[in-house]
Amino acid sequence: MGTPFISDDFLLNNDSARRLYHEFAASEPILDYHCHLDPGDIAKNRQFTNLFEIWLEGDHYKWRAMRACGVDEEYCTGAADPYDKFIAWARTVPRLLRNPLYHWTHLELKRYFDIDLLLTEDTAPEIWQATEKILSDDRLRPWGIFRQFHVRAVCTTDDPTDGLESHQSIAGAETATRVYPTFRPDRAIQLDSPERWNAWVDCLEQRCEEEIRSLEDFKNALENRHQFFHQLGCRISDHGLATCFAEDCDAVDAESIFASVRSGETLSPDAQNMLASHLMLFFGELDAARGWTKQLHLGALRNTNSRLFDALGTDIGCDSISDLPQAESLARYLSALDRKEMLPQVILYNLNPADNYVFASMAGNFQRGPSAGKIQFGSGWWHLDQKEGMEWQINALSHLGVLSQFIGMLTDSRSFLSYSRHEYFRRCLCNLIGRDMERGEIPNDFDLSGKLVRNICFQNARDYLKLDLAN
Repeated sequence: MGTPFISDDFLLNNDSARRLYHEFAASEPILDYHCHLDPGDIAKNRQFTNLFEIWLEGDHYKWRAMRACGVDEEYCTGAADPYDKFIAWARTVPRLLRNPLYHWTHLELKRYFDIDLLLTEDTAPEIWQATEKILSDDRLRPWGIFRQFHVRAVCTTDDPTDGLESHQSIAGAETATRVYPTFRPDRAIQLDSPERWNAWVDCLEQRCEEEIRSLEDFKNALENRHQFFHQLGCRISDHGLATCFAEDCDAVDAESIFASVRSGETLSPDAQNMLASHLMLFFGELDAARGWTKQLHLGALRNTNSRLFDALGTDIGCDSISDLPQAESLARYLSALDRKEMLPQVILYNLNPADNYVFASMAGNFQRGPSAGKIQFGSGWWHLDQKEGMEWQINALSHLGVLSQFIGMLTDSRSFLSYSRHEYFRRCLCNLIGRDMERGEIPNDFDLSGKLVRNICFQNARDYLKLDLAN
């Protein structure tokens, strides 16, 4: 049959890269500190019955590619039979040469199912049948996957109004993988629709069993939920924003704006930005007070296809890279917290590659001991979590910051088959470092470069995030 596509030296293009990967990177455990896995699936240790359920369900990366190849929406997000959706995906894959989905598809087939076949319409029936048998084994349930990939901790993404019942159930399990919530209060600052915002505040009110009539009530409720998340092991917050909110807004103005939107009034864009800015400072202070790490995912232009958004809602593969300015608002936000001595550890994720140097240089402005790498320029995100995007991010961080403090990769995924993304990242990292070694640009010293690689793969994130990890 010849050499399988996913070989032992996949993406490793020189001898130094191969040694770095196989000796220093491959065996390191995984700390998946940001993902969108369903904690309910983890709590019940879901049994997936076929490739559609574990591979295609909810994967908007694949939907985008399928639409671009002329696949009807019925086979992406519609009501077509799961097997027919898989066949539509199999028919798409051969057209994706040079797209990262081609790599990820075959890496996942190899690592989870030990399948070397290239996925095509012709091989799809055989692959479907083979994987159905393997999926009946406990090794392909969530906890089995965590064991197989040596996942030490998983941090899901959770709304403050979530009761976290699944996390409470998981917390009592004696496992080698810890699972923690992440506090993501984005809906608290989504003020464009007073109807949607007030409905969410009503849910928060019910969760806290206290009326929310004032801004102080609102903050108390959010602090209550922040504390509850903390009690369940949460040490990370997250915000997904087009750009950072950092307008001046004192307590008096914030209270007045809050009263207006709580009464159902539609706010002007300026008023929305002011209240959101006030609340973002409050969230930063909460994180700093409890020793959390804040994640800022910046630069997405979401829900651009209004027709599909109206029909299907969010997270359907119609989000793009934004070209909004980032530097000034981000600097104001970080500086305001720093001036108050309330700047927590922050991970900055950039979605526009044109801003890589902006983000890498911004992180350097707010470093402060004794926390090494306190402000992180995070790994390539979303449209940039592929080989070229990863290399761009690593290069920018290397040139403007300190690569040795980098906390490495995360899945940012809704799929339990995404743990091979860590392998993908590690191979890209080792290939870059190995290339520099062979060019004589860094010393040919594997003790030095091997330690760098090993730390980026796991140990930096472990030390930085200070999560309670299983032994």
